[in-house]
Amino acid sequence: MKNRLILFCSCLLFYVFSSKAQDSPVPFNPISLDDLSAFQPSSGNWTVVGDIIYDLEGKKAKIESGTGILLNTLQKGENQPLMTAFDHGDIELELEFMMPKGSNSGIYLQGRYEVQLFDSWGKQNPDFSDAGAIYQRWDESRGSGRAGFEGHPPMLNVSKAPGLWQSLRIVFRAPRFDPNGKKIANAKFVSVYQNGVLVQKNVEVTGPTRAAFFEDETPLGPLVIQGDHGGVAIRNINYKSYGSEQVVLSDMKLTSYDSIKKITDFATANPKGTMDIDVLAHLAPASRNEFAGSVSGTLNIPSSGEYFFNLNLAWVPDDTPPGVINGAGVLLIDGKEVVEVDGVTGKANGSAQLTAGDHTLTLNYFKVFGHWYAPSNDILLTVEGKGVAQMALNKPIKAADPVGEISVQVKDQAEMQRGFFMHKGSKRTHTVAVGEPGGANYVMDLSTGALLAIWRGEFVETTPMWYGRGETQLMLPKGALIEFTDGPSVAMLENENQAWPSDSVNYTFESYKVNVQGEPMVHYSIGSARISSQVSTADAGKKLVHQLQVNSADTSQEFWCRLASGSKIEKLSKSLYAIDDKSYYIELNGKESPVIRSSGNGMQELILPLKWDGNQSLVSYSIVW
Repeated sequence: MKNRLILFCSCLLFYVFSSKAQDSPVPFNPISLDDLSAFQPSSGNWTVVGDIIYDLEGKKAKIESGTGILLNTLQKGENQPLMTAFDHGDIELELEFMMPKGSNSGIYLQGRYEVQLFDSWGKQNPDFSDAGAIYQRWDESRGSGRAGFEGHPPMLNVSKAPGLWQSLRIVFRAPRFDPNGKKIANAKFVSVYQNGVLVQKNVEVTGPTRAAFFEDETPLGPLVIQGDHGGVAIRNINYKSYGSEQVVLSDMKLTSYDSIKKITDFATANPKGTMDIDVLAHLAPASRNEFAGSVSGTLNIPSSGEYFFNLNLAWVPDDTPPGVINGAGVLLIDGKEVVEVDGVTGKANGSAQLTAGDHTLTLNYFKVFGHWYAPSNDILLTVEGKGVAQMALNKPIKAADPVGEISVQVKDQAEMQRGFFMHKGSKRTHTVAVGEPGGANYVMDLSTGALLAIWRGEFVETTPMWYGRGETQLMLPKGALIEFTDGPSVAMLENENQAWPSDSVNYTFESYKVNVQGEPMVHYSIGSARISSQVSTADAGKKLVHQLQVNSADTSQEFWCRLASGSKIEKLSKSLYAIDDKSYYIELNGKESPVIRSSGNGMQELILPLKWDGNQSLVSYSIVW
């Protein structure tokens, strides 16, 4: 039987999850930014402030006193890096950063391996020096033109404009050494996410990158922020630090069964056969759509504490209709139930307090029929504990899906895609997505006239539209998504204090027409007013311009346009507003007089009264991010 497993990996595989569906319950450790006590002493270029406003055009920054933001401002004298007071090995790091125009900085894992921070806004072909890149190594002995090597550009440039907050998430595995101190495995960036988009995956670095703060390699080192190349603001620094020890599942046996229809049947069912297995999969002879198994094994825990388990039975879809459950499963450790997959969904999680050493693991599962849109029979069991990174237990190595990704590419003109779109957890069924040359993309809801979301990067993946069903049959944006508040862009209000309608009262979709650039112009009406809405790009794709034309025979009605909604709206200049705590900008021509108002639940709105020229009113504003 061992020969049948030649294509599988017989060891325990390391895997780190990034999906929100698999978010870890193990808390992050925050680095306090009340002062600089979490860092080693440095020079005066580093301070802690309450707020920072970087001008979009690179003019002088505005700084507010307070705490919560780590700020590097270049001084005339010495500008030193900032090093944490703690050392780390394997680490998962999250932070937010903001760049002034044209600035350059970097985050060095262990003070040796740099993830680049840079003002890369709008750059079409990023390289190893752009934001999200792994900076190159350097060796003069390689000769002229070859000294720089191993630089890794980001897979996508999803950088925002100067003065906007951006997110960074890094999963890093430190180099490994034998007992004699000899390196036996290189450092690796398991993943790097910028603004929620994967920009690096499984990148090994054979040594310190150029201008590292240490030339050697060691199991531990400080987190370092570059301080001498340009200004940068950083906040919300959180991390999980891991050791090199892992949970190990060994000595597995699979007992197969027939005629299992529910979990309780295992207690009385007669086994069909037993076999040794090395990977977590149903390897016993069985039909593809009717099988059952009980896996037993020894689970070795490196240190005592609470451990969190996630179980995913891929043949059970997330939208199983009531009464047609096609499978379920249960995980037991030392005879106690830890996780139960009930069959309504294929995913579940649970935790157990476990002592260091060996424990008995039992996993019972069954499948009674197959959904055509959930054809996989994969079993995925992950575990995580404090100091132990989330990992998949004995996962088989499989060939890539021969179908591959189905996506819509944008070339010389805009592309449109009709389909279902998930907006803030709710599926919208009457949406049109538009991808513009230059990487600016957006989606509109034709049933409400709302602009739902924008993103920068590639356009949309449509694989679930071909292979999904129900909630999973979606078009997926391939970039850094910014979602807007739902509701109509234009509404009739009695005055500026009346609440914005949550849905489109008296809204009627009429049609849309496509211009020569491939962009739709959407026509709809609200009451007796007829509205035309169009979005186009400006400044080489750095901005989206939303234009609205309203025609009405009755101009006594007071119409307003909602430009934005967010947790915090700040007027930065006569024409520029920062939205949702500096997530994006709204830019006007400087002549309009919008109103910033409270909309309840801690939110604010930016609304603009429409001015009539005869029976017509025009509104044009730019979304900048």
